[in-house]
Amino acid sequence: METIEAIKSRRSIRKFLNKPVPKKLIEEIVDCARLAPTAVNVQPWEFIVVTEKRTIKEIANITDHGKFIAHAPVCIAVFCKETKYYLEDGAAATENILLATHALGLGACWVAGDKKSYVEEIRNVLKVPDGFRLISLIPIGYSPEKGSCHKRTLEEVIHWEKY
Repeated sequence: METIEAIKSRRSIRKFLNKPVPKKLIEEIVDCARLAPTAVNVQPWEFIVVTEKRTIKEIANITDHGKFIAHAPVCIAVFCKETKYYLEDGAAATENILLATHALGLGACWVAGDKKSYVEEIRNVLKVPDGFRLISLIPIGYSPEKGSCHKRTLEEVIHWEKY
């Protein structure tokens, strides 16, 4: 899939088939994540790949708007060391995960981390040491749907020279 096509056609997917995702594809996705842009090349990220069903369900139950995570065969938790630009760096890595997942024919959805009340509980479940911030939880899997949502048009969002 071409880059522009992937960006324009990616949508959040919240329904997953009961079909495992090959380890090779998961590694390819995480490899794309680690290549994201990062301020001063700090690369503060760590990626926890969860495939154990019991842990995935536990993560889903902890979240407020991520209960659908329970049905995904894979969930990637993106954590970043607490650096000056941890949030920007982690968001870039998360976007790379979403685009790589879509390009490989899988579905995914960005479930919020950093400012949520459940971040410490997720950190504890995944045994992440102090000093790391949860950026996102990304359930991944094959999906029976393509996903859809209204996106504002270019004319609605573009401004030339001034707002």
